[in-house]
Amino acid sequence: MPRSAAAGATASARDGIPARAVGAGTAQIAGTAQMGHRPGARPRWWAELALVALVYAAYSAGRLLARGDESTAVAHGLAILRIEKALYLNAEHPLNRLFTGTPALGVPADFVYASLHYLVTPAVLVWMFRHRAAFYRAARNWLMLATLLGLAGFTLLPTCPPRLLAARHGFVDTMAHFSEYGWWGDEASAPRGLGEMTNQFAAMPSLHVGWALWCGVLLWRHARTPLVRRLGAAYPVVITVVVMGTANHYFLDAVAGAAVMAAGALLTRPALRAADRTRDRVRAAMTVRSGRSGPRPALSRLFTVPAQTPPESPESQPRPHASPIVSGGCETSAGERFPGRRTRGSTPGTSSADDTPATAR
Repeated sequence: MPRSAAAGATASARDGIPARAVGAGTAQIAGTAQMGHRPGARPRWWAELALVALVYAAYSAGRLLARGDESTAVAHGLAILRIEKALYLNAEHPLNRLFTGTPALGVPADFVYASLHYLVTPAVLVWMFRHRAAFYRAARNWLMLATLLGLAGFTLLPTCPPRLLAARHGFVDTMAHFSEYGWWGDEASAPRGLGEMTNQFAAMPSLHVGWALWCGVLLWRHARTPLVRRLGAAYPVVITVVVMGTANHYFLDAVAGAAVMAAGALLTRPALRAADRTRDRVRAAMTVRSGRSGPRPALSRLFTVPAQTPPESPESQPRPHASPIVSGGCETSAGERFPGRRTRGSTPGTSSADDTPATAR
């Protein structure tokens, strides 16, 4: 159900916090969410399910088709690694060594990477639909736009993740190293035997971090309990550490994932306005076509025969005003008279029934 005005004002008062978390782009989501709500226009669940499934299928297919050349992807990965070392941002190596040498950290991190990305994100989307319907449409569009931007990044910049680099670069694929503990295989985080159905070079940007940031911002802004809000704030930080420790992403991949989500937040308001204008125009056109009203064109009136009004039946014509019935609801038939009733033409000395003197009876 839509939130009350007081609850909406309370949520708007917290807009500065998520804005600091992801930069200026995420600050737009507060106004976008407010604009995305139309009173009485709650989305239909089956339409939303079909839309989300369609977009995710298109994203998955596009991600598979966006596979780049291996040599190009490796070159991009090494370039990112050199940039990080030059800027002293290379946190992947120490985290990867820690996770590889400590199964108590590496195994849970692998489970987090392989599962939460596909569980928490739809759970937050369903929660927004059911409990924060006033903000759902903006949140859904934000996620979809950012995902499409991420798909463009996979296409334009295929990048080899650290785990697929040569061993001399010092990275260990923790998911392959601890594969006996989970359902994933040696190829990727996908279930065993399905590794070839994933794009191994879709590392830039990291949508694991991007989607986690989306979940964290929404939980921080819209959750009512402090515990859930704190978990929402910690979730993207944990995912960022996990993707680097498992050697699935570089630190700059995580930064690019946050930037993609910020860009999606900036584009959500214009996208909602364009969608509303398009929908209003389509509805107006359908209304004009289905029920056109107003004067007919002159040419059509020349060839149109006016409809004849059928004569009214005697029963449908209004009856003249009659005096109230005083005979207990009983009426006489046409032409029938009560004995002894006077007519207007009769004299006091005659009877109304046969015009004979009353004294003669």
